[in-house]
Amino acid sequence: MRKTLFAAVAAVAFVIPVASQSSDLSMTTRIMDEGFNHSQVMLTAEYLADQIGPRLTNSPAMRKAEGWTMGKFNEWGLSNVHKEGFEFGRGWWIESSNVRMISPRPIQLTAIPIAWTPATNGAVTAEAVVAPMASPADFGKWKGKLRGKIVLVTKPDTGSEPATPAFKRWTDDELARMDQFVQPTYDPDATDRRIKRLGFAKALDAFLQEEGAVAYATKSRLDGKLVHGEGYLFGAGDTVKTPGVEIAAEDYRRLARLAGLGLAPTVSIDSQVRFDDSDTKAYNVIADIPGTAKDGSYVMAGAHLDSWVAGDGAADNGAGAAMIMEAARILSKMPKPRRTIRFALWAGEEQGILGSLAYIEQHFVTRGGNANATGMARYYGWDNRWPITPKPEWSKLAAYFNIDNGSGKLRGIYAENNPAVVPIFKEWLTPFNAMGASSVVIRKTGGTDHVFMQAVGLPGFQFVQDPLDYGSRVHHTSIDTFDHLKGDDMRQAAVILAAFLWNAANGDALPRPPLPTQPVKTDPFAYPDE
Repeated sequence: MRKTLFAAVAAVAFVIPVASQSSDLSMTTRIMDEGFNHSQVMLTAEYLADQIGPRLTNSPAMRKAEGWTMGKFNEWGLSNVHKEGFEFGRGWWIESSNVRMISPRPIQLTAIPIAWTPATNGAVTAEAVVAPMASPADFGKWKGKLRGKIVLVTKPDTGSEPATPAFKRWTDDELARMDQFVQPTYDPDATDRRIKRLGFAKALDAFLQEEGAVAYATKSRLDGKLVHGEGYLFGAGDTVKTPGVEIAAEDYRRLARLAGLGLAPTVSIDSQVRFDDSDTKAYNVIADIPGTAKDGSYVMAGAHLDSWVAGDGAADNGAGAAMIMEAARILSKMPKPRRTIRFALWAGEEQGILGSLAYIEQHFVTRGGNANATGMARYYGWDNRWPITPKPEWSKLAAYFNIDNGSGKLRGIYAENNPAVVPIFKEWLTPFNAMGASSVVIRKTGGTDHVFMQAVGLPGFQFVQDPLDYGSRVHHTSIDTFDHLKGDDMRQAAVILAAFLWNAANGDALPRPPLPTQPVKTDPFAYPDE
């Protein structure tokens, strides 16, 4: 998941002597031997992608993945292997789906049910009507015109052709340009604007029900017959009543053209999806390599185990989960570290980074403000709750490292606007410069499970990875399969992660930014958006 998050973290930290954070080269050599000559990372990734498949939070496949990953951690001799639950919502999965145009000629359409929308309970066949609606202000245009119809709610466009290659690796110049400090901004009204937009999906469903529509369809945001199926009304009591599908952009535009010519295309939708309300809690999987220190301090690495359902969740984020697990396997072969090394496989990341957020609240801090928000409203509102009150465990976390940008090799690490970690990370990367990993960029990055740790003054970091074809065509799409993973890159990344964890577990704690307090509004003269 890569989305822009607003953060309220100051970026000043104290400097500690670099010598106390020197890289352990003898252990790095041992880690490289284990990680390159005895790797299991691609076997782990294959099992998650091919044999378990897409892992929507609280789905049967996600439950299977929780049990299987715990079994592997136990097999490798890790300790304290357990699940930690948090309230989430409904389980949902696709049993089968078939979307076809019946007239003016029969065509099989590329489409997918939208997550957490209901089944059609058999095929529904109806005229497709193009009725673009982006806000409740659009409803009046279509009142009285949608009864018995399948409603195409996305405004058609004319398509686009990619101007750049789908697959790429970062050049040295591009990596250098990332190393820019971007000042933080604070707009306390932004949360309210985002939360208001969240209510549109429910308002649209209520309107479609009132008007008697039989189903609705959206257009895929990418060309190339790629579909996603993302949906966010997963909470108990939040489920919409109208079946919904996402149709590939090319097929959607064809339907729109035919409708525009007055040919009234007829579409059949058979969406057989299932809900499971037997356990509304989602679960993070936790496992430890215990350290020798008696002060309870630990370092941590994590990746989200959940995925969307259009593909197999291989790059997003089976790759990251497999690299976390491989680092655990590698380090289980090494001597005991000084600090405990903890591994986390998060749930609910795709629905608002909810798994790592729950862990933060269970272990590290409490925040003021509205603590009862749920779903995506919880995601958007959490950064704007004050004050932050640390719990005793807040001081125990020495470092957190996250992987969630596909299967590309690690090229470096984001310093998260913390200049004090830059020389430390540069030294830790030195043994891997010849593998293409040398960049420590000062800027922040968002959209995944380290961000809320940074938001409460914890030293959480995400690595810089080669993009490959992750953002251009794989991320959240129907081709997120094992074929798009690169084994050499994943072995390199798992080795570097293991070395970073070892250094963090045995050196001084990484310097932290200050505990955040509520900022002042960045632009005190801005007029509010209506």
